[in-house]
Amino acid sequence: MAKGATDFAIVADIGGTNARFSRVRLTDLSLDKVQVYPCAQFASLSDALQHYRQQEQLFDLLDVAIAIACPVQGDVVQMTNFHWTFSIQQMRSDLQLNTLLVMNDFTAVAMCLPALKETDRIQCGQGDVQLNHPMAVLGAGTGLGVGHLVPLGSQQYLPLPGEGGHVDWAATTEQEWFIQQFLAERYGHVSPERLLSGPGLEDLYQAIAAYQHKTVEPLSAADISRHALAGSNELAEQTVAQFFASLGSVAGNLALTLSTLGGVYIGGGIVPKLLPLLGSSDFRQRFEQKGRFAGFNERIATFVITADQPGLTGAGMYLKQTIISQPQGE
Repeated sequence: MAKGATDFAIVADIGGTNARFSRVRLTDLSLDKVQVYPCAQFASLSDALQHYRQQEQLFDLLDVAIAIACPVQGDVVQMTNFHWTFSIQQMRSDLQLNTLLVMNDFTAVAMCLPALKETDRIQCGQGDVQLNHPMAVLGAGTGLGVGHLVPLGSQQYLPLPGEGGHVDWAATTEQEWFIQQFLAERYGHVSPERLLSGPGLEDLYQAIAAYQHKTVEPLSAADISRHALAGSNELAEQTVAQFFASLGSVAGNLALTLSTLGGVYIGGGIVPKLLPLLGSSDFRQRFEQKGRFAGFNERIATFVITADQPGLTGAGMYLKQTIISQPQGE
């Protein structure tokens, strides 16, 4: 890449509540000029981006990559949990951009994996990373995001976003069979997201209480996490233990689905906050507990992503790959 402004681009990570923007240096994917705005502050994503460019005086940067928390299929993008709707081509034209790349937020998280430094991840359990093999990523937050990343050679990667958080969840213990029925009565279809999310933690707390024939007041996911970390509520500790056991099973399924010898990575907002409880949980045991294929999963490394802005970094990684692969003169 030429020196100067073209070394840099703008990346964004757009959720239902907040919009994060940053400048990224495409040579090393370092981030600076990070700003976080409430989405409700702006009538449109275009307005938010223009405000950021003006605030940071970045009108010379004409390459932009946006990770957004909704499906991206075609030109028109409509957010799931906010009212912003836009045409990618129209927005690119209106803002006179050279490149406007819009992707699902977990496409961006998957793309960040090759850029993670040792300090950006913490390994849980045994296993080794085999280079040039597929990787998997999942993240529990408001929902459960799932994706894969396939190396194509020459520092090129193919992200495979999907809706794996909404497949059928499989119970494997007596307590889990009870949880299955508890959640089925409440929701009908029981998916991994029904357990492995903020709302899932809250439902798990109620389900385990019912399994133990206890009547308890509802607790928020934040309070369950706080009590579990402090050891001040036994039911909260049991809830987090069940959460990690189920997370291990689902992560192990992802590993088998695409033979992710490049590793399985856990992002999202919940697990990093509960990290002190992960090592003593059944996460890794359940990850490997795959019958005749237990030995297969034993070889696969599992990590928790601790990087501050994986979505922004992944958007930058995807933009860098896209720009480099474009024919000269475009």
